[in-house]
Amino acid sequence: MLSLLAACQPALNWRESRPAGSGILALFPCKPEVEQRPGMGLAHCEAAGRRFALSWADLPDPTQTGPALKAMPRALADKLGRPLPPGAALQVPGMTPLPEAAQYRIAAPGGFTQVAVFAHGGRVYQALMTADREDLAVWESFRAGLAVEVAR
Repeated sequence: MLSLLAACQPALNWRESRPAGSGILALFPCKPEVEQRPGMGLAHCEAAGRRFALSWADLPDPTQTGPALKAMPRALADKLGRPLPPGAALQVPGMTPLPEAAQYRIAAPGGFTQVAVFAHGGRVYQALMTADREDLAVWESFRAGLAVEVAR
């Protein structure tokens, strides 16, 4: 129900996106710009005072996927000057099931950041929404719109 309400907000124009080289289907509330470098990429946009981003990177050593997933939200919390809160379970269709895959809510002066980290094989992903106020319905729509596209 919350996802439906979030989807009805006129400033949010939800659309499917398959950023080149990402191997993922994402639902963004705005048309994302995509930036790429070898082995990594970023899709991002801004709508209704919220910033949305999806980044991905290929690890040179796939055995480091778990430690990378633990380090990513910790680095973000450090950048925001906040402690990393406990993570909540995360399931993204097509992801590699790892205990380090999680989502976090980080409250900081001037806003809220929601972040989810997960992986497929040796590729790590980070989905992010920042806003001046918490909006769980919009975050849930963004997060629920992620699906790893497994090559057949």
